[in-house]
Amino acid sequence: MKSYTLRVTCASTRGIVAAISGFLADAECNITDSAQFDDVETGRFFMRVSFRSEGAATLESLREGFDNIAARFGMEAEISDDSVKKKVLIMVSRFGHCLNDLLYRWRIGALPIDIVGVISNHHEYQKVVVNHDIPFHMIRVTADTKAQAEAQQMEIIEQTGAELVVLARYMQVLSDRMCQEMSGRIINIHHSFLPSFKGANPYKQAYERGVKLIGATSHYVTADLDEGPIIEQDTARVTHAQSPGDYVSLGRDVEAQVLARAVHAHIHGRVFLNGAKTVVFPPSPGSYASERMG
Repeated sequence: MKSYTLRVTCASTRGIVAAISGFLADAECNITDSAQFDDVETGRFFMRVSFRSEGAATLESLREGFDNIAARFGMEAEISDDSVKKKVLIMVSRFGHCLNDLLYRWRIGALPIDIVGVISNHHEYQKVVVNHDIPFHMIRVTADTKAQAEAQQMEIIEQTGAELVVLARYMQVLSDRMCQEMSGRIINIHHSFLPSFKGANPYKQAYERGVKLIGATSHYVTADLDEGPIIEQDTARVTHAQSPGDYVSLGRDVEAQVLARAVHAHIHGRVFLNGAKTVVFPPSPGSYASERMG
């Protein structure tokens, strides 16, 4: 039996859930997981449904058959095949903890993605990437070559068919044009618990303010630096006796976990953009299971 995911966004009104469940039942499909959210402030409705086809329904027939319901409710709707892995491109600079964590989770099957390449503006992780049989692209970025470098990056994205770009501590600011072209398709990890301590050296800023919690934030990239819709966050406790270097070391684990959770949520269709915010539904049962242990 094939498994699928249905994502729906529309204006809130009566009859949406009944129409969706009725359609799936008529198509001989069994719902295995469902989550919904009605935003009373914006009047928007969000729903994610996981289901199995227990009859002759195919992806094409399901999409075609759902068109009438989508038109009736003015829905933005998407049905995807759970067996098809999303193509992901990773970008990294000189901090490799998030890259290494993503590669490990990918290798054991905890992140069911197809990593189509890694782009870096440095050589440090070329061997690590190539040893995983993943294409490595070294593109230097300077103030004078930034436009050309970004053009190369966009060319790689198009050639590989990358559906998601993950900035795994890629320490370059992307242009407004790239952010707009890739809206909702670039995830960044910021080493701070946003909205506090934006920009450079957030751990130093946190240390100088004497915080008791440090954190990390994963968000979609927009033209406004560190202002994109937040997907995932977490924190670690610190004390007055720890140094800025301690903050950095403790923060690495938080960053890696937060970024991995954000990528997991995105590839499973659990994240919905809701203006400047996001709606993030809980993971379906079994979605964190690994294919192997190491």
